[in-house]
Amino acid sequence: MYEQTAEATVTTHCPYCALQCGTRLTDDGAGSTRVAPTDFPVNRGRLCQKGWTAPAVLTTADRLTRPLLRGADGRLAESDWPTALDTVADRLRELRERHGPDSVAVFGGGGLTNEKAYLLGKFARVALGTSQIDYNGRFCMSSAAAAGNAAFGVDRGLPFPVTDLADADAVLLAGANVAETMPPLTQHLERAALVAVDPRRTATARRSALHLQPAPGTDLALSLGLLHVAVAEGLVDQEYVRRRTNGFPAAARRAAAWRPERVEAVTGVPAGAQREAVHLLAAADRAYVLTGRGVEQHSKGTDTAAAYLNLALALGLPGTPGSGYGTLTGQGNGQGGREMGQKSDQLPGYRSLTDPAARAHVARVWGVPPESLPGPGRTAYELLDSLGRPGGPRALLVFGSNPAVSAPHAARVVDRLTALDLLVVADFVPSETARLADVVLPVAQWAEEEGTMTGLEGRVLRRRALRPPPPGVRGDLDVLHGLAIRLGQPAERFPADAREVFEELRDATRGARADYSGISYPRLDAGEALYWPCPADPPTAHDGPAPAATSAGTPRLFLERFHHPDGRARFAEVDHRGPAEPTSERYPLLATTGRVLAHYQSGAQTRRVAELAGAVPEPVVEVHPDTAARAGLVDRGLVRVSSARGGMTARVRLDATMRPDTVFAPFHFAGDARANLFTHPALDPRSGMPEFKVSAVRLDAVPDPAPDPGGAPDDSGVPDDSGVPANGGGADTGGGAEVGS
Repeated sequence: MYEQTAEATVTTHCPYCALQCGTRLTDDGAGSTRVAPTDFPVNRGRLCQKGWTAPAVLTTADRLTRPLLRGADGRLAESDWPTALDTVADRLRELRERHGPDSVAVFGGGGLTNEKAYLLGKFARVALGTSQIDYNGRFCMSSAAAAGNAAFGVDRGLPFPVTDLADADAVLLAGANVAETMPPLTQHLERAALVAVDPRRTATARRSALHLQPAPGTDLALSLGLLHVAVAEGLVDQEYVRRRTNGFPAAARRAAAWRPERVEAVTGVPAGAQREAVHLLAAADRAYVLTGRGVEQHSKGTDTAAAYLNLALALGLPGTPGSGYGTLTGQGNGQGGREMGQKSDQLPGYRSLTDPAARAHVARVWGVPPESLPGPGRTAYELLDSLGRPGGPRALLVFGSNPAVSAPHAARVVDRLTALDLLVVADFVPSETARLADVVLPVAQWAEEEGTMTGLEGRVLRRRALRPPPPGVRGDLDVLHGLAIRLGQPAERFPADAREVFEELRDATRGARADYSGISYPRLDAGEALYWPCPADPPTAHDGPAPAATSAGTPRLFLERFHHPDGRARFAEVDHRGPAEPTSERYPLLATTGRVLAHYQSGAQTRRVAELAGAVPEPVVEVHPDTAARAGLVDRGLVRVSSARGGMTARVRLDATMRPDTVFAPFHFAGDARANLFTHPALDPRSGMPEFKVSAVRLDAVPDPAPDPGGAPDDSGVPDDSGVPANGGGADTGGGAEVGS
């Protein structure tokens, strides 16, 4: 698939989660790739099962190497790049002329490099002139970002290096199963007493000193109760609150109504366990509160994240050396991806699309008038749900995402994708979304491209190419370059070289909250540890974001001041409310979704790795034995998990540690096994986050079918395991969620 005769080795990073473990890739010159961990600080010589097997995706049997165009017969057939790009550009130009610039839309991903995320946002707003751009990171970190910006004035997942956690005495992990989602991170938590907050008895909960097991959808009530304990039992750091924060009295008044006994009635978490958790944190010299997707993926996710922030602020943790608050970013570039302008309301560097000064700065860098930049568009699910509808986009370009599996209420999203006049997907495998497309563009993988990623701790990292992509495959930057030229843009405005894009990115973020201007490829290649904000000229104390910034940037934020103009953090006044969808006689159980160790995201990559597919070949729904007995289920039997939107079919796993009112399903699988067929699309009003983590469902036993002799290819010309039709067909009848934790 490529030409190389000598052994080659590069030091780079794992292609999966935001931990971005350091790896060394070696190519033997004949197409075989070996991976080994490096002693990079976050993984210190360790990798998880996905990291060890990552090279297998490079040579997957169904790797895309030629553009595909859907013909009049409805089949996808191989084409060449000039024809494919001409087709896309001609159709985009026609739709824009007939229906306006917002008739075309762009959907990005949290796994794209900083350079690709940056150029994608620029392409949407300059080459297409559309406001309709968002990305799958909206399904991952948006609630935490909204809460962090409100509290601190800036959002960085961990405002301290991961290695700081190794000295912690106590850590509260809320909605984060790191033992399965980020296994190398657990080595930094071995010293600490862990308090795990999770509806399931996960691998992380099993290793914790204390497990709080709330019903799905009640996290906000629990966090209010924890703050109540801190206030009522004299555990608040009053000096810190007085000196470094605003808004504590209002937050405390809200929490006053949530006595532990009331919280126990709502959540099921014993009052004594609530008190024990807060006392454990308050007694520790070094303590951290960390949240994950379990807290954030709710229609009230921003308020819930804010409530945990309130607890951390009351205990005096953020900005205190040796302690802190952080959120565990999920996707590989979930941090950088939300800083670089592919979000519906943001310009590069976390600049606001509605701020005239921000628009003027970025427009100058891009060489366009500020007034030509469109305003904010729809958030991710709103965008997907509007496709093909009156007033909605008629064309969609997808880069680095698989919404046919990963979006909530997945059947509706598939229906919207098939209603488009034009669907273009850039991918390296025929994902479930690619199978629906009118045009499929084969693009390079992680080991075949240069660029940068930003890990969960705000450290900017170098991705290095081990080898060129196979013949016929292009990089995403080259695709955007080619399309932009065909749409009438100057060639130099959309460079295809990652270094050139990064140099422009540095200028675009100069002076912004996420300032990359002091970061460069030579510095990264020299091995410097560079954390944003990293201004080219360190600011004075009056400039706001980082008087602690040095030439290496800012490894630890907030040590002197927060990013608000007065330098103080903000408590949030929040109160509990129930899930968007309560249980009922027809749907009496609560379903929650999440990840398993062997798979990642929509599974488009990991389901193609033999070792990972062999470890977890199909989804398993975890059910308490008593719940299973009432529904007539048996261990390893088939069950249909249904909501008002649709359902998935999977095997049953009996688990006596599950709450009897709760079932769990992983979201990595396709077809009728998509958990997102039942998930709820109710959105957080501030972040746009869907309610992935709680749905009202019922369980029904399903007879075992006869053994499947093997899947046959569909008539699209691409082997099909998606369970969804080609573009122009009808959607399936299910309903459903996947994301980045």
